[in-house]
Amino acid sequence: MELIVSIRKQLRSFMLKADFTARDEVFALLGASGCGKSMTLKCIAGIETPDSGRIVLNGRVLYDSGQDINLSPQQRHVGYLFQNYALFPNMTIRENIRFVAGGTPADKEEKVQANLVRFGLTELADAYPRELSGGQQQRAAFARILAADSELLLLDEPFSALDGYLKWQLELELGKVLQAYHGAALLVSHDRGEVYRLSDRAAVISQGCMEPAQETKELFRHPQTLAATLLTGCKNVSPARKIDAGHIQATEWDLTLAAAADVPDDIHYVGVRAHFLELRTAPGENTYPLEVVQVIEDVFSYLLMVRRRGSQGKAIRWELAKETWENCQRQSGALYFHIPLEAIMIMQG
Repeated sequence: MELIVSIRKQLRSFMLKADFTARDEVFALLGASGCGKSMTLKCIAGIETPDSGRIVLNGRVLYDSGQDINLSPQQRHVGYLFQNYALFPNMTIRENIRFVAGGTPADKEEKVQANLVRFGLTELADAYPRELSGGQQQRAAFARILAADSELLLLDEPFSALDGYLKWQLELELGKVLQAYHGAALLVSHDRGEVYRLSDRAAVISQGCMEPAQETKELFRHPQTLAATLLTGCKNVSPARKIDAGHIQATEWDLTLAAAADVPDDIHYVGVRAHFLELRTAPGENTYPLEVVQVIEDVFSYLLMVRRRGSQGKAIRWELAKETWENCQRQSGALYFHIPLEAIMIMQG
């Protein structure tokens, strides 16, 4: 199974440039709202037409501007889960699933029953979409796209309309479905947690520009650009400049940092995740006298805004367990915060 995408489409304020290949995997597009990620899915599904480029699914050309090929959505054999589920309102859940199922009447009925059971919809089979809750509609939409035996699954913000416990339960269910699915699935999301938990590889989209894909866990460990660093959840980013091969000046934080590897000449930013800072009771490398600017109690942790004592630099966010902060307050001596070498993320221009 292989999907090859190389398309261009002029949108209102930027040019969408999407280039990637997805195989038997869950491939995620991570980006802020309005960045072009949903438009990419619509172009693959045939709902929208790119200005130029080529889309190939398992050797079949779905779109090629040079050869004037543009298959209809029905010809593409793609399952699309819309943000609003797009169930047919005048059909029952059973009829919605049967409508897309292929094969003989017996085959269709088998697929209908299997997916009703899989998604816990047996008792709701003869209900209409308007009679279902948001979570039930979501499960019905999952059942419908899987009954279609699609060659490719397109999941457009699948949990955006759900909250809390229900969202988590459906994410668990979708995770099982994706593990059992033999083919490529594209997941579009602005939720970094969903992307991290569900995808094998991911690419960041920012203002229509798609960055090279990485294995998802590697993307979160070592984002290469400012957009990727922010979208993967880093709360601490400062403009930076190279001092020498082993040192960086984080200008907004007013800190000089030792680096684990040679500092590139074109460094633009440096970042550190809020939960990677450490408490120290003595000075040392990348260890600074602690000044606490603000303390915010969260549900299970404290968020501290800290900076080097005596500095006017921008405060750094530090997230730590409640017990750790309570122990800090009982300390009588000087306290320091430490930024580990391996926690420093360097972003080049």
